[in-house]
Amino acid sequence: MKSLLLTFHLCCLALLVGAQNGYYYQPAQGWCGDPMPFYDESAGEFRVYYLQEYRPNDWATYHPVHMISTTDFVNYGESGVVLPTGNRWAQDAAIGTGSVIKAHTGTYYFYYTGNKYQPSESECSQVVMCATSTDGINWTKTSFRLAPDTWYYYRDDFRDPEVFRTEDGVYHMLIATGKDDRNVLAHFTSSDCYNWTHKGVFMNMLWDRFYECPNVFKIGDWWYLVYSELHREIRRVQYFKATTFAGLAACTANDNPVWPDNHEGYLDSRGFYAGKTASDGTNRYMWGWCPTRREDNNTAVNNDNGEPDWAGTLVAHRLIQHADGSLSLGEIEGVRNWFNDDVEVSTTSASLVAGGSLALPSLSEKTHLSFTVTASSAQTKFGISVGEESWSGRYYSIIINPEANNRAKVNFEQEGPDAMGFIPYIDGYFFSQPANNVYQVDIYIDRSVLVMYINDNMCYTNRIYGLSGKPWTIRCYDGSVQIANIRQQYHNPDITSSIDEVVNQSQRQEYKRLENNHIVIYRSGQRYSITGQKL
Repeated sequence: MKSLLLTFHLCCLALLVGAQNGYYYQPAQGWCGDPMPFYDESAGEFRVYYLQEYRPNDWATYHPVHMISTTDFVNYGESGVVLPTGNRWAQDAAIGTGSVIKAHTGTYYFYYTGNKYQPSESECSQVVMCATSTDGINWTKTSFRLAPDTWYYYRDDFRDPEVFRTEDGVYHMLIATGKDDRNVLAHFTSSDCYNWTHKGVFMNMLWDRFYECPNVFKIGDWWYLVYSELHREIRRVQYFKATTFAGLAACTANDNPVWPDNHEGYLDSRGFYAGKTASDGTNRYMWGWCPTRREDNNTAVNNDNGEPDWAGTLVAHRLIQHADGSLSLGEIEGVRNWFNDDVEVSTTSASLVAGGSLALPSLSEKTHLSFTVTASSAQTKFGISVGEESWSGRYYSIIINPEANNRAKVNFEQEGPDAMGFIPYIDGYFFSQPANNVYQVDIYIDRSVLVMYINDNMCYTNRIYGLSGKPWTIRCYDGSVQIANIRQQYHNPDITSSIDEVVNQSQRQEYKRLENNHIVIYRSGQRYSITGQKL
């Protein structure tokens, strides 16, 4: 009996914790669809609810909500299905994006999109629905329905409810929809987070655009509206900013956009979508998915040769607010600290001129690359190459390309024999070049997902198949560059970082520990540096 109980508890523990297959999360089966992150102050953890994409899904009922939780952005506990779909006749036969909030009463509310399978002429394809909970994990669906036809909104597009509370205690709900041949965000308010009053159109969307997954929050003196632009030419996460919540609506007035920065509010590339945020009161983080590509084709980016698949790997970034209120995405400390050992590189610095390159060791599945580039001028062009194909000799390059008006942009190119060169639609956005021409580059690789950060000012996410086990190269295309501080890191589970872990390993003859950012080797009770010097 004790053996059976132990087995049962171990199985439950394995289900709860899940298999950690990477710091960019993806489930053991299927892929992550739209995330709905929430910080639970009571539990002291970030909870990410997401639409589970199975591929293939059930023909009528699909996208149940799963939940994962984390405190370090590396290890995610899995709770499995927390909000199942209805049956094929239910309004929520398929579940769509929504948001979670904990009301002042202590009740958790989950507002989500209910997608009707084959609605009749008198039925709405999409309505807003609600579930409640006392702990944010165990949910009960309610009879609540918010239907679009009551206020003459689009019956087939009435989705992605975003619920938040302003300083005056009023709850607000924004819904992505349309009215009178115009895509809009509908606005509702409530005093109790359950009974809602229609307030009209909050914002007209620009031109023919459609803002999916809206997310509203405040940092300091600035209000922000983050959204994912559905238009096939865009397909990116963007944002608006204003000094008041009401001021956000003016950002699109009369189709005359008030952009928040000099690159139309883009936060990442086409390789990151459905981004929404949550804050622990100190930092705010954004989760979105990096799409897979059909037949693992690195060039299948747009509709002309295959739009990226819906859903993929969950990627997290940290939001950075600049002095003018503009935003960018940056690396997360927990992920950076997870990389605790170095691959030996042939050199940590180099000087390159146009046409020059520096080959570096093969990449592991999970790698952190970092280096500093001092460019000779604002016209210098440089980048890195990865994923050389053994059968073709072609490889893929991420190039920092100089642009007009003291700006630069990341381009994704296929190089080598019979290569296609520039790959459209998966380039980055314009960002300001550093005044001193110094670029701090950090690159995180988790299997086929690659994320690049530059100077806390630029973020670029892409999926590149065929990275692991192949070397990477730093290249200079035009001008000259000084490369310094080259590091190639991986996670070494044998390196411990706490006294408790050292005690637990005290029976081992040799182990490593990270002390003050330096690796110390413990061998038979003695301490040695990484070079073998006794300490």
